[in-house]
Amino acid sequence: MGDTTKVQWFPGHMAKTRRIMQSNLKLVDVVVEITDARIPYSSRNPEMDRLVGSKPRLLLLNKADSADEAVTSQWIDYYKKKGITAVATDCRSGKNINKFKSALKELMAEQVKTWEAKGMHGRPIRMMIVGIPNVGKSSFINRLAGSKRAKVEDRPGVTRGKQWVTLDDNTELLDMPGVLWPKFEDKTVGERLAFTGAVKDNILDTEYLACRLLELLCEEYPEMLVGRYNISLEDLPENDDMTAGCLKGFELLERIGRKRGFLISGGEINTERAAAAVLDEFRAGKLGRISLERPQGSV
Repeated sequence: MGDTTKVQWFPGHMAKTRRIMQSNLKLVDVVVEITDARIPYSSRNPEMDRLVGSKPRLLLLNKADSADEAVTSQWIDYYKKKGITAVATDCRSGKNINKFKSALKELMAEQVKTWEAKGMHGRPIRMMIVGIPNVGKSSFINRLAGSKRAKVEDRPGVTRGKQWVTLDDNTELLDMPGVLWPKFEDKTVGERLAFTGAVKDNILDTEYLACRLLELLCEEYPEMLVGRYNISLEDLPENDDMTAGCLKGFELLERIGRKRGFLISGGEINTERAAAAVLDEFRAGKLGRISLERPQGSV
C-alpha cells in the first residue's frame, strides 16, 4: 500500500505561478478563491492568507451539489465569523453564480463609491481567480463569460499561463494557473486531495486511497455505502497500532469487488478495478452528497 506522507509534488510551473500571483496582486481589486466544497480546508492553499494580505476576498465552495448541504452551511458560517464571505456554488450547473455576483457587488460597494467620488465612473472591478488544480476555476470563468474562454478538462493542472477575461457586467477577471504547496506536511490533507482528484492518480496507490476513503465513508456515511454497493458493513476487521495498512477498508474493497463481479482468473477479486470504480464514483458524486471535512475538526 502507498503512503501519502511521502508525497512531494510541486512542479516548477506552480512555483512560477506563485511568483506571478504575487506580482499581479497590485493589478486587481479583489481575490476570488475557489475551493472544493467537499474538502474546504484541504483544498485551500495554506499560503493564501499571507499572499493575499488585506486584499478583499471572496471564497467559493464549488462542487457544492456533491457536498453535504448541512456541512457546507457550517463552513459558510465559519468563514463569516472570520470576516470572509463564502458562497456555495456548482459551476458545472451554474447554481448560485448569480449569488456570487451579488456578493461581489456588496463586497466592493464602498470601493466603487470611492472611485465614483474621484470621477472614475465605469471603472471595472478587476478580480484575480485562484485555486488549486481541479476545483473548477475554468468552469467558473466560462459560466461568468458565457462562452468557453478557458479550456476545461477534468485533469489536474490543465490550465497553464495567466489570462485576462473581460465580462459584460463591468468586471474583468485574471485567471491564474493552479497553485499547490511545496509539500504535504499533513498526511490527511494529501489523502483528501487525492480522493477528489486534485493530485494525479499515477502519483499515489489507488488501492490504498480507495481503502482510506472507504474507511472514512464507513464512519461518516455508512448508509451511502450500503445503498450504492449493496454490501454488508458487519464483521469488519479493525485497524490497530500494529497495522500500517487499512484492514477495514480493504475488506470493504473486496466486498465491493465481489458484489460487482470484478474477478480475475481463479476467482480472485480484482481489487485494483474495484478501487478505480470507488474513486471514480465518489468523484462523480454517484455515492451521494458527501463532505469529508467539517469546520470544528478540520481547521
